[in-house]
Amino acid sequence: MALNLNDLTFFVAAVEQGGFAAASRRLGLPKSTVSKRVAALEDALSIRLIHRTSRSFTLTELGRDFYEHARAALIEAEAAEAIVRRRQAEPSGTVRITASVPVAQSYLADALPLLARRHPKLQLQLDVTDRFVDVQQEGFDIAVRSHFSPLPDSGLVQRQLLVEPVVLVASAAYLAQRGVPLSPDELQHHDGLLTAASATTWTLFDHSGERLRVQPHAAMIANESTVLAQAAIEGLGITCLPEGMCRAALASAALTRVLPEWNAGTVTTTLVMPHRRGLLPGVRATVEFLVQRLQERKPPVNALS
Repeated sequence: MALNLNDLTFFVAAVEQGGFAAASRRLGLPKSTVSKRVAALEDALSIRLIHRTSRSFTLTELGRDFYEHARAALIEAEAAEAIVRRRQAEPSGTVRITASVPVAQSYLADALPLLARRHPKLQLQLDVTDRFVDVQQEGFDIAVRSHFSPLPDSGLVQRQLLVEPVVLVASAAYLAQRGVPLSPDELQHHDGLLTAASATTWTLFDHSGERLRVQPHAAMIANESTVLAQAAIEGLGITCLPEGMCRAALASAALTRVLPEWNAGTVTTTLVMPHRRGLLPGVRATVEFLVQRLQERKPPVNALS
């Protein structure tokens, strides 16, 4: 009689549970089924594995040896199945992401190649635009947005990735020429690099919650953070930027914090997506990666006010 490998499961369960009745409860099968399958295993092997009476259930010497190998075989079978299931669950397919230019440059440019390397079956598609994107209507899986005010309730899933201060920065050359402001009031005597012609006033906050409004001289206006950062590096004046967008320039001393005990509020970066998209393995893997990646960029608590 050929050996039925499925019977190993019944035999191992009976041994580990100490009898057919307990094994039947563990497997959710009738006791008679477990007993018959173990008997069939013994017939196929032409050996007695278990001494059983109405009062006792003990392994024979061969039964003890067979149990050790049978148990190891089941463990290996479970490991083999787990490998297949992990491979089947490996993130794959296309993930469409949309983000603004500053977000793409500051947060996604260095993150997405790492994600692609981690999950080679993913095809990442990033659409970079500063226009308003209707995530659902345009078929995007994920949008990453930085914003100063809370996002409207759009019915999309929202996951906050990062909250960071908006800091005042200037080049060392500018500060050497024009002087280092020691208080917010002194900013009115400095050149400001502004985001809009109508945004001529900066609202500043310190760590205690004090709030001041200051108005620098408008030396340049640009509604793009990279342009403002480069203008500041070139020594054209002081500007306000999210800390993450000028972290590299601060680390290299291309820019210097101005009034480091003050900031111009905070900016929040949020990931949004349609509810159904988050169920897809590829989208879920991308979301979890970006959450972890941007959480690692969190500034110290005392950097926020």
